[in-house]
Amino acid sequence: MKCERLRRPVARLALLIGTAAIGFAVAAPAQGEPLWPGGPDIPGVPPLIAPPPPAPVVAPCTAPKARGCMRLSTNEAWLMDNGKVTYGPTPISHGREGFRTRAGVFDVDFKREDHWSTMHHVWMKYAVFFDGDIATHIGPIEEESHGCIRMTPDGAREFFYYLEPGDIIEVVP
Repeated sequence: MKCERLRRPVARLALLIGTAAIGFAVAAPAQGEPLWPGGPDIPGVPPLIAPPPPAPVVAPCTAPKARGCMRLSTNEAWLMDNGKVTYGPTPISHGREGFRTRAGVFDVDFKREDHWSTMHHVWMKYAVFFDGDIATHIGPIEEESHGCIRMTPDGAREFFYYLEPGDIIEVVP
C-alpha cells in the first residue's frame, strides 16, 4: 500500500520532467544562416571575417597619357590619371548610322560651358571638343547622336571640369 502511494507522485514527477525536457529541446535555438550575408549572427556584433575590398575600376584605354576614356560598345566613359580611374564609368551614347563616332586617340581642342551648335541648333552644355566638331556634352543618352558623345549632366560636368585643352581622350570601339 505504501508503494502504491509513492508510485503516483513519482509517475507525475517523471511526466513533468519529461514534458519539461521536450519543451527545452524544442525551444533551443537552431543553428542557421546569419541575419544577412557576411553579417554578424547577432545585431551589433561585427562580422568575424571582414568583407573583401571592392575591386578596382579598370578602363579599357591603353594610351599612357589618356585623361578621358570612352568605350563605344558598352556606352561607358571614365576619367583617368596616370592609368588609374578617377571617375566612372558614366553612361554615354554616341553617333548613329551615317554619323558614327570615330575610335582613336585625340587631343582636347577647346571647351565651352554653354555652346550653341549652329549645325544642329541645340545647346551643348559642358561641351569638350576633341575631334573637330565632335564633343562630349549633356544630352539624352537613350538615343544616338550626330557623332558627339552625349552624357548625363553629372558625367558631362565632371568631364568639363577635369579635362583641359591638350589633354588626351581615347575612344575605343
